[in-house]
Amino acid sequence: MKQLPGTDIMLSPITYGAFAIGGWFWGGADEGEAIKAIETAIDNGVTTIDTAPVYGMGHSENVVGNTIKGKRDKVQLLTKFGMRWDTLSGDFAFDTNDNDGTPVKVYKFNGKQSVIEECERSLQRLQTDYIDLYQMHWPDSTTPIEETMEALQILKDQGKIRAAGVCNCPVDLLKKALSVFPLSTNQVGYSMVNRSIEIDMVPYCLENGLGILPHTALQKGLLTGKIKPGHHFGEGDHRAGNAFFKEPLHSAVMTMLEKINFIAVERGISLAQLAINWTMQQPAVTSVLVGARNAEQMLDNVKATTFLLTTEELNRIKDALSKMALKTTA
Repeated sequence: MKQLPGTDIMLSPITYGAFAIGGWFWGGADEGEAIKAIETAIDNGVTTIDTAPVYGMGHSENVVGNTIKGKRDKVQLLTKFGMRWDTLSGDFAFDTNDNDGTPVKVYKFNGKQSVIEECERSLQRLQTDYIDLYQMHWPDSTTPIEETMEALQILKDQGKIRAAGVCNCPVDLLKKALSVFPLSTNQVGYSMVNRSIEIDMVPYCLENGLGILPHTALQKGLLTGKIKPGHHFGEGDHRAGNAFFKEPLHSAVMTMLEKINFIAVERGISLAQLAINWTMQQPAVTSVLVGARNAEQMLDNVKATTFLLTTEELNRIKDALSKMALKTTA
């Protein structure tokens, strides 16, 4: 277990990411399988669960809430606010369809009253009276960050949240937020092949005692090595348009994975476990978010916590990544 910065809350080294089980954005999801995945996570020591209202427009939070009933004292609940599909306030984010196929417009909105209202709804869906870590999902240009932080202070004073964090937040905005409220974390995209946060975010977090919660550690499944170039994604799966699954990047990543696969073979682990463990060992990382649609995937992810890559192995991975970077920027 690792301590959530600035708190006495302990998080598991990997966190169950409940994005895909919301169905929306991932071409649907089997609720029964999702429940088994969460139960398997908890039973195997992955007690931290991260979700958000927008994941299936409440569906992911509902599934999590139903699954942890009677187990609340065994888990750490992380959820978010600020992605509204039921208001026209804030910054327009995108058009989409909910799980019923109904068109909806999603807005980024972090107004004080909105944050407080969203918290109440999340508490109801999660069937709990407190949230361990409440996170701003995205920055919102129409709301001063000080106003958003004021809402978090109110919720913390009321005992409805134990700690707060942000997601997808640049350093300059993080500095402003920290000047008025003691945040614990920044949740950002980070993986072997997406390392932009190492330039300024990681040093800033190390200097200021903030934790990083990396999401997309497997780069949406790419780093499992199972999704080959030319793969056909199902209807509604957003990965079809993702740059990492297009050429020349897709093949460049596959070549890099071939170069480090010997480490996985020697250790008797999967490439996914290798990628997750690499992410766990990076500076400032508190807990790595990993998704799983079923119990089998979750058990595979859990194995990533049972070993530590050696300095030599980490250096070999670093070498393979540097060569891939040269190839993709040439």
